[in-house]
Amino acid sequence: MESHESNEQTQGTARRALLGAAVLGAGGAVFGLAGAARAAEAETARTGGGLKSLPKPTIIGHRGTSGYRPEHTFGSYNLALDLGADVVEAGDLVPTKDGHLVCRHEPEIGGTTNVADHPEFAGRKTTKVLDGVPTTGWFTEDFTLAELKTLRAIERIPANRPHNTLYDGRWEIPTFEEVLKWQDEETRKRGKQVWIYPETKHPTYFRKLGLGLEERVAKLLRKYGKDRRNSPVILQSFEPTSIQRLNKLVDNPLVVLLSGATSRPWDFVEAGDPRTVADLITPKGLREIAGYAQGIGPTLDLVIPKDANGRLTTPTTLVADAHKVGLILHPYTMRNENPFLPAEFRKGTGADAYGDAFGAFKTYFATGIDGVFTDNADTGLLAREDFVNG
Repeated sequence: MESHESNEQTQGTARRALLGAAVLGAGGAVFGLAGAARAAEAETARTGGGLKSLPKPTIIGHRGTSGYRPEHTFGSYNLALDLGADVVEAGDLVPTKDGHLVCRHEPEIGGTTNVADHPEFAGRKTTKVLDGVPTTGWFTEDFTLAELKTLRAIERIPANRPHNTLYDGRWEIPTFEEVLKWQDEETRKRGKQVWIYPETKHPTYFRKLGLGLEERVAKLLRKYGKDRRNSPVILQSFEPTSIQRLNKLVDNPLVVLLSGATSRPWDFVEAGDPRTVADLITPKGLREIAGYAQGIGPTLDLVIPKDANGRLTTPTTLVADAHKVGLILHPYTMRNENPFLPAEFRKGTGADAYGDAFGAFKTYFATGIDGVFTDNADTGLLAREDFVNG
């Protein structure tokens, strides 16, 4: 695994990437690379170079660049690349009725598409229990791919992002296979390896419906030659058993997502496993995760908790504890708008107004995290530039 101590070597790469220069290998000079170094660079470009090739802290475009475009659309994914994101979270994977994987934040699509405007689908509206929560709306597993392709994406949180509603209706729902093809096309077009970070969503729920996600993910990764240790595809899930299943199917880097400390992964609930996330982030729990995954994706509150007033308190030992067992940390999610920032970084009270996101990024980077998911890749990259040069 990449160690935290390798930061110094990768910082030069990060700065050059931010300046729009070609990304060179850790420690490589801008000009006059030796033959061996050039060969190493060629291999990195060909294979994706594995996790070690990513700048640190890594800036991960959350559902693309959803601070500026409706999430999980090619408009959002492309802009993330245009703004310089190191990795694009493309996408959250849910299945269709006929077994295709598509990119949506949740299987319920009433909040992220214009399905409510389609009278032909009015009868599909229903209430289901999703991971223990009654949820009303329209669900991807009740639609064929052809039917979903007639829909268009809309902004999920218009109260915070009214400017994003300008783009409502412009883009369709991407499939995971389309994302894999897009990744190759953009890599060729941009002359730089594009990385993606897909997530299996509600895998236990879908397995019970006969729509297992992991096998479908693995089949597509194998089809496109992206199922290897150095493939530029990091896989993530909130359910540890989904990551364990993927670990047996593919060799990709794997990350266990971690919600609030008192929460329980839904696969644990279904299996009667009493452990909570608090148990998973103990030294023992982290050692267990390190046996089948390369990283964790904790909520930012597990890195620095907040007090009752929403202000940051003292950082936990999670970063050091995870690094001790060889795990990287990619916490989530940094957003620029006031409601999503710690209280001390808010400016005014506007729900769609930006606070001091740079101050918040700096505080989280200082904990030693290896990267962060953000809805605003450009802000993250500038914050990293400040941090690396600071």
